[in-house]
Amino acid sequence: MKNPSTCEVILNVLIPCEFSGTVRDEFAKLGHNAWSCDLLPSEKPGQHYTGRIQEFFYSSLIEWDIVIAFPPCTHLAVSGARWFKNKKKEQEKAIKFFMYIATLPVQKICIENPVSIMSTKWRKPDQIIQPWQFGHGETKKTCLWIKGLPLLKPTNIVSGREARIHKMPPSENRWKERSRTYQGIAKAMAQQWSV
Repeated sequence: MKNPSTCEVILNVLIPCEFSGTVRDEFAKLGHNAWSCDLLPSEKPGQHYTGRIQEFFYSSLIEWDIVIAFPPCTHLAVSGARWFKNKKKEQEKAIKFFMYIATLPVQKICIENPVSIMSTKWRKPDQIIQPWQFGHGETKKTCLWIKGLPLLKPTNIVSGREARIHKMPPSENRWKERSRTYQGIAKAMAQQWSV
């Protein structure tokens, strides 16, 4: 579909497992029909479905052009490997959900996760990025499994690289803060993947 004011193509973009609205809003700023979807309500106003992607994907009757997903990594990330043996069922469920997203009938898909067992259970990521490549002076190795999209190009390499996320003290909302997408990465996704 064309945007009459700019003659650019309007994309239907689905962002599963995003409650912050960060990536959704960057695509929306460019005029795209962007939706976030999560079990949690959105922290910011915007197009958001509170519920499971399995319900929303087909019931929305939208033909999705791009899916950019941030599935939970608790049972996948290698940083939690010492607990894997006691969480076999949870891990199987997490792998199944990851693969559900990977096999959606959409031409362009990106799945974001930290270094995880999906490198051996499925395949190695197409790209590994860091926040410091996109204007944030922090380290957080982030894997991208990509289908039909170009690799992200760094937009603003900065120094002062601190492992802030890794050093976060335990708290009730630690998982939530650790799962947020950096603004610079969200902006790069929207700008580079809108073409």
